[in-house]
Amino acid sequence: MTDTATPETSDPLDRGTVLKALAGFVVAGVLLYYFGSVIGWSEIFATLRGADYEWIVVACASTTLSLVIWSKAWDALLSVVDVEIPFSRLSVTYIAATFADYITPFGRAGGGPFVAYVLSRHDRVNFQDSLASIVTADTLNLVPFFSFAAVGFLALIATGEFPSGARTLLWGLGALFVVLPLVAYLFWTRREAVERLADGVISPLARRTDRIDPHGIRDRVDEFYGLVDRMAVDRRAIAKTLGFAFVGWVFFTLPLYFAALTLGVDLSPLVVLFVVPASTIAGFVPTPGGLGGVEAAIVGLVVALTALGPETAAALALVYRAASFVYVLVLGGGAMLYLVSRA
Repeated sequence: MTDTATPETSDPLDRGTVLKALAGFVVAGVLLYYFGSVIGWSEIFATLRGADYEWIVVACASTTLSLVIWSKAWDALLSVVDVEIPFSRLSVTYIAATFADYITPFGRAGGGPFVAYVLSRHDRVNFQDSLASIVTADTLNLVPFFSFAAVGFLALIATGEFPSGARTLLWGLGALFVVLPLVAYLFWTRREAVERLADGVISPLARRTDRIDPHGIRDRVDEFYGLVDRMAVDRRAIAKTLGFAFVGWVFFTLPLYFAALTLGVDLSPLVVLFVVPASTIAGFVPTPGGLGGVEAAIVGLVVALTALGPETAAALALVYRAASFVYVLVLGGGAMLYLVSRA
């Protein structure tokens, strides 16, 4: 484990972030209220009354396994930069980071810096090294995300397991799954353009305050790319990371299937394989964990791709999110309190 001096970093969960999270939950609550009102809360609750809730326990266990396996993916890349942390401690940190992602509007952006911050504070790890490793692992985690979506998409088309009216929806999402990797590829290969973009954003701010050092930020960007290049040449670590990422995604998609079993619904694995990553895109709506947006996306996709009615699809979405979102908030909140107590 490196003992490189840790740069000063601000707490990613400061007062401003907490206030934004609370505001996001208020907005999400309003969205969920109207979400249920449009479909009919009485119909949704009637569907939930006959549920077999034992399957929710299985769904929660699957969610836990996905988090633990994904933390192992981080462990594989941290070792490349000579960072050795007990896996039990790293997995707790990962679960706490997922909590940070889920409570932050436009989530999936706060977890990486949060973990790098925690590791730099508690494990004497260089912030830049840990952040580069974590971002690389998260980027590789997108490979199974798009792979599963593509397999589900092609399988649904090949088997004809969707109404003709859903073709526009499927092709639109299919195009999105092509555009997003292309943007990521351009971000990676056009580094000078990225640096110019960062400079264009930072320079005006630097002229207004002496707290921002544009030259230092450019150096950090160069250092970050250099660290990622260092990890990219370690094919064994990349292969291990991708392996853990794929297995983790399997367990991440299963809760939707178990949620269907909870309601006594037979949901095709092909539908599950496509709906989970497709609905995850809605997680980028400005609410914590995409709350409100993900549920609406699941209902729209399930109704379009199956014979289920909107009230059953809504109940399915709520059960799934209870096992994959609410449960993670509870589990991650406990992990966060543990880390705070260590501090």
